[in-house]
Amino acid sequence: MLDAHTAYADLDPAELTLRDRLAVDRTVLANERTLLAHVRTALGLLGAGGALLYVGDSAVLVGVALVLLLLAPLALGAGVSRFVAVRRRLRPLLGR
Repeated sequence: MLDAHTAYADLDPAELTLRDRLAVDRTVLANERTLLAHVRTALGLLGAGGALLYVGDSAVLVGVALVLLLLAPLALGAGVSRFVAVRRRLRPLLGR
């Protein structure tokens, strides 16, 4: 399968049509929305874990809370790493 990065590797950013530039802009915006979704998920996991710790009177609730609190930075890290990877692939097309 052809990777998107290699498909655009031979394109000169100066030769992109308006349609191509708009497609790149939409991809940049979609990448930012995806990062924000990962941040929102991480915050939700932190909030849920904190709430369960606050009301948790059993070992099961505390265990679930700790799992949620451990998943939050993983969700954030996955989002940031994906954002950086996609942005790095788009950089030649952005002319930056």
